[in-house]
Amino acid sequence: MTISPGPSVDADPALGQAVKAADRAHVFHSWSAQSVIDPLAVAGAEGSYFWDFEGKRYLDFSSQLVNTNIGHQHPKVVAAIQEQAAKLCTFAPAFAIEARSEAARLIAERTPGDLDKIFFTNGGAEANENAIRMARLHTGRQKVLSTYRSYHGATANAIALTGDPRRWQNEIGVSGVVHFWGPYPYRSNFHAGNEAQECERALAHLEQVIAFEGPQTVAAIILETVVGTAGILIPPAGYLAGVREICDRYGIVFILDEVMAGFGRTGEWFAADHWGVTPDLLTFAKGVNSGYVPLGGVAISGEIAATFAERPFPGGLTYSGHPLACASAVATINAMAEEGIVENAKHIGETVIGPELRAMAERHPSVGEVRGLGVFWAVELVKNRETREPITPYNAAGAANAPIAELAAECKKRGLWPFTNMNRFHVVPPCNVSESEVKEGLAILDEVLTLTDAHTV
Repeated sequence: MTISPGPSVDADPALGQAVKAADRAHVFHSWSAQSVIDPLAVAGAEGSYFWDFEGKRYLDFSSQLVNTNIGHQHPKVVAAIQEQAAKLCTFAPAFAIEARSEAARLIAERTPGDLDKIFFTNGGAEANENAIRMARLHTGRQKVLSTYRSYHGATANAIALTGDPRRWQNEIGVSGVVHFWGPYPYRSNFHAGNEAQECERALAHLEQVIAFEGPQTVAAIILETVVGTAGILIPPAGYLAGVREICDRYGIVFILDEVMAGFGRTGEWFAADHWGVTPDLLTFAKGVNSGYVPLGGVAISGEIAATFAERPFPGGLTYSGHPLACASAVATINAMAEEGIVENAKHIGETVIGPELRAMAERHPSVGEVRGLGVFWAVELVKNRETREPITPYNAAGAANAPIAELAAECKKRGLWPFTNMNRFHVVPPCNVSESEVKEGLAILDEVLTLTDAHTV
């Protein structure tokens, strides 16, 4: 099966070649060995699809970087950016600007608890950097704890907090970061036999780490509410509440990173809503405006905001609360509310993605586990279901990564743009994706999984 052609798209191969040539001559790409990459030249996008200059369409099962939560070129958001540009393109953060004020109000209305103050940044990494700064200044402590399976951004403190291999070559000796094991029932570090044991033992492990680090030295614990790129790991019932209790007991600031999981991705406005937990600080970006203009931020509790009522907060950004970004956030949040996009994400996850992936797991021996919420799912691929050996080694590259590379290449050949990481395929389409679009993409995945089945033993 391949993606249906859809509406007619004007092809322009010559322009595509020129775009590609200029890219290869002058663009330095992130996370890449420059001479071996082959970027696709994109001509346009709409909804859940984008297309190249040859006119080939792709169903975007990656939401780009899991950020186009309302799809590509949503007309209400495009119009809001155009209207704001005609009115006021930019203004310094020190002023009160209508788009900035309204974006902050709409975000604060949806964040859990009393997270009513919003500090705007340009993206998720800067949001986490500033959340850590706030926690350290609020507590007068320096250490921050984060999990090994995590990603918090590529700036200095954010990459030090990160638990995946992207940290290794970027560590510059930022002091005070301590990693611990979070819950992961399928590959338990605690030899747990069920989720209840996993929760209990993971919390006991965290308590022990805090005891050995010195509770009085720990400023914050930062967690992705649902771990994103490192596995779409759903916390077991009681875990987040347990971390909240530990933080309260020791005076530690609890930070939830909702950069990827927030704004409808899990079928709730924020993933924390699934467990009724309120952090002291909540970081966001990506889905707040579907990445149409760079924007992120920190939602701040009343207690931490009060720390800086008379004492200046020593941080800021030239483009904090940029009018174009904030106008796009206002339009995005309003469109999500008016069009029931959060509810759609929940419905799609419960009635289409979850059931279809579980059925695939019955058919394909390479599928070890499927897990997820809303439009935030992972398919974990294994060589052997009994041993749970991953289909590729941890952080595999080159020939060792062949099974996943083959899967991704075949998906693209058929018009499905995948999101793969390590030994997993993530199913992360836009939150407003239709049932028919999801079924179209999953049918392709079902077919190409025969490639990874061939690597099982």
